[in-house]
Amino acid sequence: MEEKFAELEKKIGVEFKDKNLLIQAFCHRSYLNENPNFELGHNERLEFLGDAVLELIVTSYLYFTYPEKSEGELTSWRAALVNTKEIGDTAEKLNFHDFLLLSKGEGKEGGKARLCILANTFESLVGAIYLDRGYDTAKDFVEKNLICKLPRIIELGLYRDPKSEFQEITQEEVGITPAYKVLKEWGPDHKRNFVIGVFLGDTLSGQGEGQSKKEAEEKAAKEALNKKSWKNLKK
Repeated sequence: MEEKFAELEKKIGVEFKDKNLLIQAFCHRSYLNENPNFELGHNERLEFLGDAVLELIVTSYLYFTYPEKSEGELTSWRAALVNTKEIGDTAEKLNFHDFLLLSKGEGKEGGKARLCILANTFESLVGAIYLDRGYDTAKDFVEKNLICKLPRIIELGLYRDPKSEFQEITQEEVGITPAYKVLKEWGPDHKRNFVIGVFLGDTLSGQGEGQSKKEAEEKAAKEALNKKSWKNLKK
């Protein structure tokens, strides 16, 4: 297995001192269910650490690179850069799927489920790099593979947040702040699904489904904007 992961080290340009950290970063919880004697744990603790390290790296980069920009703008740019889609796409381009340790069932998953696993693995890898090689190496990895996407995000306006846009417009148009409520949720803890509705008072204005509450809320706000024909109102 170490020989296989040596290929990944070359691909990402990081040579690990502790090879087990690298392998564990790619070990999904489901793999341990089918391989209970596997000597390493799953990657969820590394993901927890990597998520924080990733946010610090991106936040620091934005803070020092764009001193003239407001906190609100930088927050929007950061959210657009570290969302599941962008991180998952980055992991896909690095062929992380060739190294994932998954159960047979999870291995057959595609679409959003696979994208979420890839995004979580990217965060796990950031955590592993941080532990093994330190902050500067993790920073170099993130800048080279993820932060490089920022100019495109800014140019295409991909940082515009549907939730913020919907709230701003509804407060101006009807004087109401949108409220988000979970309408339905299902699935195991590591693979939760949510349907969330956005309400103006008692009126359901839109709803969205996602594998996180944040994703479902954004989709609900986007649907509400489209249904109300407000999306281009302020442009």
